[in-house]
Amino acid sequence: MRATYLSLRPLVLWRQVERPLNWTVLFGRDAPRELEIGFGNGDYLVARARQHPERDFIGIEIEWASVQRTLRRIAQTGLTNVRLLLGDATPILYRAIAPESFLRIYSLFPCPWPKKRHHKYRLFSQSFLQLLNSRLLPDGEVQIVTDHAEYFGWVLSQITDTGFTAFARTLPPRFGTKYERKWVASGQQQFYELRLRRTEPIPIPLKEDISMETHRVPHFDPDRLSLQDVAEDIHVHFKQVLYDPRQRIAMVRVVVVEDDLTQHFWIEIVHTPQGWQIRPAPGCGIIPTVGVQRALDQVRDACQSEAGD
Repeated sequence: MRATYLSLRPLVLWRQVERPLNWTVLFGRDAPRELEIGFGNGDYLVARARQHPERDFIGIEIEWASVQRTLRRIAQTGLTNVRLLLGDATPILYRAIAPESFLRIYSLFPCPWPKKRHHKYRLFSQSFLQLLNSRLLPDGEVQIVTDHAEYFGWVLSQITDTGFTAFARTLPPRFGTKYERKWVASGQQQFYELRLRRTEPIPIPLKEDISMETHRVPHFDPDRLSLQDVAEDIHVHFKQVLYDPRQRIAMVRVVVVEDDLTQHFWIEIVHTPQGWQIRPAPGCGIIPTVGVQRALDQVRDACQSEAGD
């Protein structure tokens, strides 16, 4: 089978390394940095990195297939000034990237989510623009390019109180990305560009990990375990329970939704000489948050409840 990438070296496992990310360590130097949000096949990101070897480039992408293709392109060009992050841009910016990290941030042809019921998924809301402001250097710039006129107007409507001065214009095709080529092939020759210059700082600190508390209970009966979901400011959904009687270990699949972050992981209930320990399963790569702690507490309470019945 043909390899879909040649090297994983440019990929930064941001959930598993120390945060905020230390770019000087990751690149082996201190250089001006640019960030692309949603780099797709990596066309523009790789082109920028080749044009500006004196700068370092970071890309955030939510789709693993896009990361694979870009990893291959990076290896084929021999670039050493590109790093990739897999995941949603919002939690990465909040939790892994320090304030005032970037000279430029850009996003080419982000999904416009045209249906009204999907507008909540749109990037570049007022709160997201404020977050970008905080991660830019003084006089830094955000560039957004879209093919969608209504979405362009919506982003313009979000700029109030974000600390940006906006410059809007139309422009012809010039970026050579997959989606630009798609729209050009369908006959579109005019696109919409928005440049946002940071003129006032909006400080937003890094969201730091909490100190996690695991639990131990003296008794555990998997047949009597009854887990209750939480639907408050933090949502905890228990999806599945597996139990191995030979190894005396239970695995609880859980989804936690809080603020900017959704996490899918397993909690293990494992027998030890000191009792049954409740903890996040190794290898899940969780971010220690209040929501994860709430899930652990719910499992503990359920174990104690079934023991007391």
